[in-house]
Amino acid sequence: MTLQYVATTCPYCGTGCSFNLVVQDGKVVGTAPYRRSPVNEGKVCPKGTYAHEFVNSPDRLTKPLIKKDGKFVEATWDEAYDLITEKFKSYKPDEFAALSSARVSNEENYLMMKFARGVMKSPHVDHCARLCHASTVAGLAASFGSGAMTNSIGDIAESECIFVLGSNTLEQHPLIGRKIVQAKQKGAKVICADPRYTPTARLADLYMPFVSGADVAILNCMMQEIIKNGWEDKEFVEKRTRDFEKLKEVVMKEDYSPENVSKISGIPAEQLRQAAEIFGTTKPGAILYSMGITQHTVGVDNVRSVANIQMLTGNLGKPGSGVNALRGQNNVQGACDMGALPVVFTGYQKVIDPAAYKKFADAWGFPDGIFEPKNGYEVTVMMDVLTDNPGELKCMYIMGENPMLSDPDLNHVREAIGNLEFLVVQDIFLTETAELADVVLPAACYAERGGTQTSTERRVQMWRKAQDPPGEAKEDWQIFCELAAKMGYAEQFPYQSLEDVFKEVAEVTPSYHGMTYERLERPEALHWPCPSLDHPGTPILHREKFSHPDGIGVFAPIEWKPPAEVPDEEYPFVLTTGRILWHWHTGSMTRRSETLDSEVPTGWIEINTEDAKELGIQNKEMVRVLTRRGSVEAPAKVTPDIMKGVMFMPFHFAECAANILTHNALDPIAKIPEFKACSVKVEKITEA
Repeated sequence: MTLQYVATTCPYCGTGCSFNLVVQDGKVVGTAPYRRSPVNEGKVCPKGTYAHEFVNSPDRLTKPLIKKDGKFVEATWDEAYDLITEKFKSYKPDEFAALSSARVSNEENYLMMKFARGVMKSPHVDHCARLCHASTVAGLAASFGSGAMTNSIGDIAESECIFVLGSNTLEQHPLIGRKIVQAKQKGAKVICADPRYTPTARLADLYMPFVSGADVAILNCMMQEIIKNGWEDKEFVEKRTRDFEKLKEVVMKEDYSPENVSKISGIPAEQLRQAAEIFGTTKPGAILYSMGITQHTVGVDNVRSVANIQMLTGNLGKPGSGVNALRGQNNVQGACDMGALPVVFTGYQKVIDPAAYKKFADAWGFPDGIFEPKNGYEVTVMMDVLTDNPGELKCMYIMGENPMLSDPDLNHVREAIGNLEFLVVQDIFLTETAELADVVLPAACYAERGGTQTSTERRVQMWRKAQDPPGEAKEDWQIFCELAAKMGYAEQFPYQSLEDVFKEVAEVTPSYHGMTYERLERPEALHWPCPSLDHPGTPILHREKFSHPDGIGVFAPIEWKPPAEVPDEEYPFVLTTGRILWHWHTGSMTRRSETLDSEVPTGWIEINTEDAKELGIQNKEMVRVLTRRGSVEAPAKVTPDIMKGVMFMPFHFAECAANILTHNALDPIAKIPEFKACSVKVEKITEA
């Protein structure tokens, strides 16, 4: 028996924890602490502890599958490639769309982006950042010139005041939650605003339950109180920002007085004043947020409001401060960095910028050129195009994404995917989306590959291969190279290793220029921007200036707007959705992990005790949950730990899929859906 430990990075949330995979006779059998990581110092959450359990699951995909007469049959790689090549070549560039993945490496996201734009000449490439932090990228880029978390995870422990808004950090990002605990132990004040009394809310010195969708009103109210009392950082505002007077004109309106915002949010006026005083007078102060801020039709407005209050209080560019947008998936930051978005190449270089376009066309060297220089469709728009304009998009290539569980209004998504003529899915399991495909390609999981991923704090870290993929499954980068060669572009995909791909990424991406595999092998790795080989990386952004060309931060006057769908007589409650400690996103990995799935085997709907009493619903009773888009049945979880009038469902469970219910109304800028607020009713299930 041979036993070895292979240090790698967790495949779950965006924190970027490290652990050792325990390998026995060439197979992953467990995990063990890796104490050299500065991120998690040897500690992991339950998902990290059991991150080995799905790796050798008996239902891993092991051979290519081709659908014939409605059923999958096993095929050789050559048969699969030949069919894909024949079909892909039959479509015009604008008829093809690609979905890249927040679950795979930077290198493989880069290759999917290059394949779509170079091989297929299509502008349509996106991934699930559209569903979680597209509004962060757009909002922070507009305010600061860079759309990423401004500080490091370690910084949070140095904060004197932490305001958690739209994040249940202790469950969603437990090892970041640990930093909140450490800060509190040192005397920091913690404010938490959330419709639910979560484990994070229990940490708070001030907990403010509020109605989902009131974020801008709350932040405007706090800024009004800060300005009224002279708590703003006048020097920071004067020297490092512009448009303060425009902001002031809006936030000082009577609409945003504590009394009026109390009516919108449900937070008592005195608590709003208290929050403003704590945050306005305690330095340094950090704001932590996640999808509770971003997943709204006003997601960009919410993000810009967070940026506003941090510029107003001077809480940027220093330890313990910042706008800390906590990324949900392990490599959603990296997938964005790699240009797996419809409007940018790597490093957020705009596809419609002639200089950036020429740079990539020259670097890639496709003899017949690359895609037409125009913005492509976002995934949410792709789904609308497929239903509203059948025949415009005909073919899709999806890697490691599961829109049949992750996207809003799943009945709409099913109709959209059904309108495709040809669908290829590349994944590790036969997911709900893969079941609809014409060809399924078996891929390697995180434990079976190397490469890099970029965490929420912009830290670029290594994966390390611990075992071979099962059966005939291949690493994604190999699939791209082989398929590109079949399509006639072997010279443009000449890579012999993931390191070869990363070298090309570093060449074309200014923020990654100074990174090499050798430098990234160190436990601390590197934060981007890292522009040169002698640069130490940048844990804290905006120390001296912002990332706009003039170095100045931009205030944005934002008016509060209600959600696209508000409660009425027929659908009287607000439904919000989210993640729980034991599961992750669509459950394709955690629900195949025996320990995690046994802890929480199915979903539920959380109902306030008083609401349940009025509805005549008992705890654990099966109920029917309805919105204008569909219905699901789920057990009721009756609890005083959710605000009256608000209901909550986790989104991991196919058998009671919350996203059958959610609304696909979109933010006009980021095109992110409003997962966090829609109108719902709940009925008792009567026996027939």
